[in-house]
Amino acid sequence: MRTTERAMACEHPTSSLYLGKVMHHRLEPVRHRFVYRVFSLLLDLDRLSELDRRLRLFSVNRANLVSFLERDHGARDGTPLRPWVDDRLREHGLDPAGGRVLLLCFPRLLGYVFNPLSIYYCYDRSGGLAALLYEVKNRCGEQHAYVLPVAPAEGAGARVRQSCAKRFYVSPFIAMAARYRFRLAPPGERLSVVIQEEVEHRAGFVATLTAQRRPLTDQALLLAVLRLPLMTIKVIAAIHYEALRLWLKGAPLQPRSGARHSTFAPQQPTPPLT
Repeated sequence: MRTTERAMACEHPTSSLYLGKVMHHRLEPVRHRFVYRVFSLLLDLDRLSELDRRLRLFSVNRANLVSFLERDHGARDGTPLRPWVDDRLREHGLDPAGGRVLLLCFPRLLGYVFNPLSIYYCYDRSGGLAALLYEVKNRCGEQHAYVLPVAPAEGAGARVRQSCAKRFYVSPFIAMAARYRFRLAPPGERLSVVIQEEVEHRAGFVATLTAQRRPLTDQALLLAVLRLPLMTIKVIAAIHYEALRLWLKGAPLQPRSGARHSTFAPQQPTPPLT
């Protein structure tokens, strides 16, 4: 890709496929680290029907080798996602009119999905990144959305730094009295997301997602599935296995007092972030 094309791709991201790795590193009270390969989709919520028509191996709101169901996100009732995102933005004093919303998530693979974290990149009408919505799920089928505005200077393409207090119970090994710090850049040729969880001003847990962009085509989807045919099952099994290892190392269980949550009928059991 030429320099001009690369800059345009970063400035005006489109629906894409990202191949990469997720890393979890726990620093306290015991040290623990693991890495696994994943692929994610970046989807323009206003152009889902176009993707559904264009691709043979990918479908929206119906079964396929790779699929995306709106009922897996947002209100979890199958209604369109864009109005749900707009409502969340308005609740936080942000105007969604005229801007695009791109959702980064794992797709359903052979009918199964696992999305402990989905990120909505919300742009303003001029194309700048205006806000980020972090949709977090736990294994109980509960869900919480953190909506954080982006400073104008950061939305122009620089790395975004945000933080917020933890309000939702996810991992049984991390106390509720914690704070998240996010560090990420608008999606482009490369994808980078860093989440640090602090307890008493000390970093206790770090999760990262690093990935390389691929065009969202049938060929790219097929290659991704051939590389990671059981991705969601493998990730879920690995997280439960790593949680067991944490418990055997002596990591204490934490109560969920003080947590806020929205409860939904789970489509699939969802494991915790560990």
